Amino acid sequence: MGDVIRTVKVKLNVPEGRCDDLHQTKEQFLHCANTTAAWAWRHPDEHCVTSKQQAENALYDRLRDETELTANLVQKGIRRAIEATKSGVARLKKGETTSQPQFDAWSVVYDKRSATFHRDYVSLSTVNGRVECEYIIPDDPEGTPIGEYLLNEEYEFRMSTLQYDRSTDSFYLHARMRCTTDEYEQSAAASSNAEHRTVLGVDLNVDGSLAVTSTGAFIGNADEMNHRRREFEKTRGTMQQTGTRSAHLSIQSMDDREHCWIQDELHRASNQILDEARDHGCTHVAFENLTDIRDRMTGAKRFHAWAFRRLYEYVEYKAELLDVEVEQVSPAYTSQRCSKCGFTHERNRGSKHQFVCQKCEYELNADYNASKNIARKLMKRLHSGQMSSDGGAPCQCALTSGTLNLKGGFTASVDSTTEGESTDKPTTSVVGY
Repeated sequence: MGDVIRTVKVKLNVPEGRCDDLHQTKEQFLHCANTTAAWAWRHPDEHCVTSKQQAENALYDRLRDETELTANLVQKGIRRAIEATKSGVARLKKGETTSQPQFDAWSVVYDKRSATFHRDYVSLSTVNGRVECEYIIPDDPEGTPIGEYLLNEEYEFRMSTLQYDRSTDSFYLHARMRCTTDEYEQSAAASSNAEHRTVLGVDLNVDGSLAVTSTGAFIGNADEMNHRRREFEKTRGTMQQTGTRSAHLSIQSMDDREHCWIQDELHRASNQILDEARDHGCTHVAFENLTDIRDRMTGAKRFHAWAFRRLYEYVEYKAELLDVEVEQVSPAYTSQRCSKCGFTHERNRGSKHQFVCQKCEYELNADYNASKNIARKLMKRLHSGQMSSDGGAPCQCALTSGTLNLKGGFTASVDSTTEGESTDKPTTSVVGY
């Protein structure tokens, strides 16, 4: 037998004053779906677009600017429209009559990135932050779907749908619950996870390379982005001084070109990060927590904070297509800790770009060292979340020449010519290193 899926309808107790937040979230979610449907449906003049990736690349930035939704909800709105478009195309191929999908029914799709599911309440992302809604559970739920599935620890929450009943002025969560009933499949799943719980660490930078991974890939060029940004600002300032309408229109056009160029660079960088994850069989990608990054990172400006958040969002929504999880970890001491021996000291960061451990003398690029420490933090979190400390899936960090586990055990990749982690070197050379 395979996975058992059950859908449970449970009424929500929405806090006073928060109903409008849910209604506005629905309106903006449907705006994403309808905008995507209008863009994708090109029959009969052209072929309709049925690629989720193509739709996200074309519409994600625009819809993020037009709504107050989180990245995940925008993504879900786009994907709902593409799925409907696919169904329409299938009907056309059968000779059936159909038209552009339209979305007006009250519904919002939530998964574990936009909602936190508990046994007695759910926390939902809205246009105005999170709202926690308690479940309205019957006094005696035994024998009901709520008792058999929603409150049953053997069932886990999956993607669910929020709906609204106008006749009763009530919100309902249609929670999809999954249980694997066959012990053999549970064992096989655990074995599969044990082979693939591998983390790719990513360190972001305001200069040099935009991102450095624990596999030694130096991605993007932050210096070039900074240079282009400064040139744009200089030209914009000169034109603003003229004060003419022509200058104003030219500034708008220049802003659009700048925005498009930066978006293209961030998309390219996100694709390269995910290429590294895919090529090294990673199940997780770890970033530093981006909160207060301007205060923590020397030289960081508002532009950098925005670029880093957008890069993270690009990686996050594209990773879902690869079934890869993207998470953030605490940035504490990632730049001071030696990724080889664990010794942590501020003097380890001898220069801006070089790391030299004061204890074991391990020397490498500072950003590369930080990326491995970022991966290790997520490895520890994943390991601590296992049912038992001596079982479950082992966690490992993806490196250039193999993998490294929490105990320091190194496993060389099949095609690696290196003999150990200490010889692990970045895969891309960078001028100045």
